[in-house]
Amino acid sequence: MSVNDTHDFFIQWHVTERCNLRCRHCYQQERRPSELSLDSIMDIIEEASGMILDWEDSYGIKLSMSYNISGGEPFLRRDLFEIIEGIAWKGADIYILSNGTVIDKDAAGKLARIGIRAVQVSMEGPEAIHEEIRGKGSFSAAVAGVKNLLDAGVPVNLNATLSTVNARYFIEMIDLSKSLGVQRLGFSRLVPYGRGEAMLDKMIGTEEIKTLYEKIFALNATPLKIITGDPIASQLSSLETGEDMGNVAAGGCAAGVSGLTILSDGTITPCRRLNIPMGNVKTDSLREVWATSPMLEHLRDRNKYQGKCGACKRWANCRGCRAIAYAYSKAKGKESYLADDPQCFIKKAL
Repeated sequence: MSVNDTHDFFIQWHVTERCNLRCRHCYQQERRPSELSLDSIMDIIEEASGMILDWEDSYGIKLSMSYNISGGEPFLRRDLFEIIEGIAWKGADIYILSNGTVIDKDAAGKLARIGIRAVQVSMEGPEAIHEEIRGKGSFSAAVAGVKNLLDAGVPVNLNATLSTVNARYFIEMIDLSKSLGVQRLGFSRLVPYGRGEAMLDKMIGTEEIKTLYEKIFALNATPLKIITGDPIASQLSSLETGEDMGNVAAGGCAAGVSGLTILSDGTITPCRRLNIPMGNVKTDSLREVWATSPMLEHLRDRNKYQGKCGACKRWANCRGCRAIAYAYSKAKGKESYLADDPQCFIKKAL
């Protein structure tokens, strides 16, 4: 491994579970856990920075560190900007995931001055569809937030969570994105967990997913960039190279491979949508969890995977969405985070 190789490592941090919306598909559970204090958060930021520096020194690699700050709705936390400034001081890239509805001009200006990389704003489709999922008035409020961010010079990505409720409207999102002037449009799939468990029957079928993705990948949305973190999108890329698919950038499941999630009470999970505790930052060090967690070891070992996923030659570039696999198998009474991704459209293991 060359010392010039650069590897990504991120922490997805749910700084609060409080939210001003009640979205139908939300993967979070109906609970209000405690929140880490600002002092505790600053200590964890310091620990994470030291961990990255030690890894670089020990393994002779270059690590690109980033934080995805989320919630709930992160802007409901009053000390959010102090948290962001603490991260920025350590030199990590900062992204924020928000519903956009409470981002006023003042907040947008502060984000611009701190120099965050981008804000992802959830947008589920045209106004009627968005509000069917996220509630009345949420569309215009989100659009106002997007405009405030763009006016302040903050890059904005829109992102839709795809289900049968909104999938057929995704193409319309391209015109909406261009009209607003956002830089990127992303998509992910419904995870039938938390409040979203009630939408189990709204999951898109495998052939429908394939057809939709083929349409998306064939689009020329220039200058808009279409992005996705959906692992099964890699099934439509080159088997040998795993390269980007036309105008769409995609990657495999990150759980256990390139990042961790910290919940508002300090609970550590492998992914923001895979709600299985592996420890807590109040009592466990991040580096010990990363190095010794049995769950992470399993997620990194293809031999532990079940069915098609365990036998698939594209496993390294995909691995299926572990959150969807877990939520779906749990709903069907066969709980396993190593189960097949139920929406994978490959007929058999390659």
